Amino acid sequence: MPSTFNIALLPGDGIGPDVTAEAVKVLRAVEPLLSDVRFEMTEHAVGVAEYLENGNPLPEKAIEACRQSDAVLLGAMGLPSVRWPDGKEMTPQIDLREIFSLYNGVRPIYLYHSEDTSLKGYGPGEIDFVIVRESTEGLFSARLSQSDPEKGEVCDVMRITRLGTERVCRAAFELARTRRKKCALVDKANVLPSMVFMRKVFDEVAKEFPDVETDHIYVDAAALFLVQRPDRFDVIVTENMFGDILSDLAAGLVGGMGMAPSGDIGDDCGIFQPSHGSAPDIAGKGIANPIATILSVALLLDWLDHEETRRGAVMIRQAVAKVLSVPSNRTADLGGIVSTSQMGDLIAAAISS
Repeated sequence: MPSTFNIALLPGDGIGPDVTAEAVKVLRAVEPLLSDVRFEMTEHAVGVAEYLENGNPLPEKAIEACRQSDAVLLGAMGLPSVRWPDGKEMTPQIDLREIFSLYNGVRPIYLYHSEDTSLKGYGPGEIDFVIVRESTEGLFSARLSQSDPEKGEVCDVMRITRLGTERVCRAAFELARTRRKKCALVDKANVLPSMVFMRKVFDEVAKEFPDVETDHIYVDAAALFLVQRPDRFDVIVTENMFGDILSDLAAGLVGGMGMAPSGDIGDDCGIFQPSHGSAPDIAGKGIANPIATILSVALLLDWLDHEETRRGAVMIRQAVAKVLSVPSNRTADLGGIVSTSQMGDLIAAAISS
């Protein structure tokens, strides 16, 4: 009997619908090549447009759809021009991480072609590492706190718990075991007590994985090393804000945010999305790079943990590599003229052939 996987689609705002459409196109190209696997995809309204229409950027109906699905594909959410009364942007994607305890933020960084990196001397596959970002606490834990700027100061609290650190470090070590068996903690343990505690817990978890080589790197040094020697890294695990910043820096090493997929994973739920934002300035113009979203679908297929979906993930990555092996196959962000839909067509065709 065929295995049917229910995928909730949350296209969201800005370029979210543009890139999600191409990711769905690629998934539909993979589907007939898999044995006894089918995908049922249902779209749900979330984000700023939903807020402007109905007063809630993340309606309960969409949350329940995520809860009932096998996996979630998200485009992008939030617009700088639409904010809550306190001045903060709407970030339903962060709400979802906290609602479903998606502590394991997986950010793969992979170079497909030497022309796409600003660094000298690196070819395909020679930049290949994963940032594992703790996505439920850290400095982000203060984001909903209330403040009174009239008092002359506002304080944010970095929250690091044993539970949060143990589970994300364990996930990072387990990932490292499937790769080159190296796991580095990026922290600021020379200054912050919370980071001293995080390092202590990391070292305790490391004892469960004696086959994995460990390292400790201060976050400022890590920013330097990522640019100088990105090939030294395999798996990096770090706090929420540090992971947010380093993920963007790392994406710049392989072509930019349009090349950076991600997955926010918990014990019972996985939401997959490009690492980039909604980019409203280019929404609807047909120039957004859909590759990050397409590669996020590959992460989704891996997470479904079915023999055939894992094979589908390999197909997608191989198709992306094949398309990008031709230097002219580039969207505007990579210096080319290929449109959003044309890039989706190229990758879908590479899969079908």
